Order: sequence, then structure tokens, then C-alpha cells
Amino acid sequence: MALPEVARFAKAHGLISIIDNTLATPILFRPAEHGFDLIVHSATKYLNGHSDIVAGAVAGSAKHVALVKHKVDHFGGSLDPHACFLLHRGLKTLALRMRHQCASALEIATALARLPAVKRVHHAGLPDHRDHARAKQLLGGLGGMLAFELEAGVAGATRFLERMRLPAHAPSLGGPETLATRPATTSHAGLSPEARARQGITDDLIRISIGLEATEDLIEDFTAALS
Repeated sequence: MALPEVARFAKAHGLISIIDNTLATPILFRPAEHGFDLIVHSATKYLNGHSDIVAGAVAGSAKHVALVKHKVDHFGGSLDPHACFLLHRGLKTLALRMRHQCASALEIATALARLPAVKRVHHAGLPDHRDHARAKQLLGGLGGMLAFELEAGVAGATRFLERMRLPAHAPSLGGPETLATRPATTSHAGLSPEARARQGITDDLIRISIGLEATEDLIEDFTAALS
């Protein structure tokens, strides 16, 4: 089911539609224009963009946001003034950062797909991605995240993470630094192997959050680590 169809289904059945727009950000996708009632973000990630706060955001109509605020008020969640300042600072460069990270991710994904050591690259900007046409239709850019699997399997993924020099080995995303991680051992370690397999997360899958480094430097580093 396409995203606009989800929003239409929710409205037809009296449901509140909620979407996590963390990875796309308002630069690449604006869910309210497609009928979603509430949009949530991990503002820790791209909205802040500097890896120095922990924050969340929710947007929508005053009626729906009031329901969320009622819960937040009771649980006591609120950002301190300095974190708000840092988030506001990050938002000023969001469009510039997203444009660079999206362009860099696509260039790196294309370069990785040419390497004999790489078995499969996952990025919606590649024509052979199963959602390529839909992503181009819905999004204003194809994202700063990518993933790939290696012919050498888990052993090869481990060697790559040990040999790379520019990225940090960490499971977050959206900051100025490029991060690489193996989801099976970090973000999705709590799932069973069967559950991970259903989501397409193989044990050798490497996930990359592209940062603001020079694209050619990252390609050179990845190529050397895979040689």
C-alpha cells in the first residue's frame, strides 16, 4: 500500500494516521500534503544534524497535537533551553545538509554497486531497487542512507568495518559524520534471526549513514576497505 493510500484508508475509517518522517525529513517528504494527521521525527537525527542532542518532535493540526501534548505534560517530557537552541541551529542548515547527503549517498551507492566484492546495494536511487519508481514519485530526494551486502558474507562485513578509516562504527544516523554499522548486531540485535530475515536484514548487511565528508574521500576509503 502506498503512503497516500494509508492516509486515505485512515480517514475513511475514522483513524488517526501517524508517520515517522525522520529519514526523509520535511525536505524530502511532507506527509501533511498527502493527508497524514501526525508526523513524528527523531529530532536527534537529521533535524538537528550535529549529533549533540536527544530530542523528538511531532507536527500536525492543533487538535491532534493537543492530544499528544496532554500526554507529554503528564509524563514531564520537555527539552531544556540549550537543546532547543541547538535544534534551532541545526534546522537552519537542514536543506543544505540533505542535498549534499542525498547526492553523496547516491554517488557512493553507484560506486559500490560496481565493486566485485559487493553482492547487493540497497538505495532507492538505484534503478534496480524495487521501490525506485515510487520513491522518485513521492520524494524530493532519495535519502542519505544506504546499505549493502558482501560476497564474503559476515566475515567480509567484519573486515570492512575494521578496515574503514573515515566513518565511525556506530548505529545512529543523520549527523555530520558518516556512520557504519551492522544492524544484526546493533539496532536489530533484539530481534530473532527469523524476524530480521523477514525484514531483509541479513547478518552481513552493512548500513551506512552518509555524512558531510567529501564524497570522493568516502568512495576511496570504502574501496580500499573492500580491496
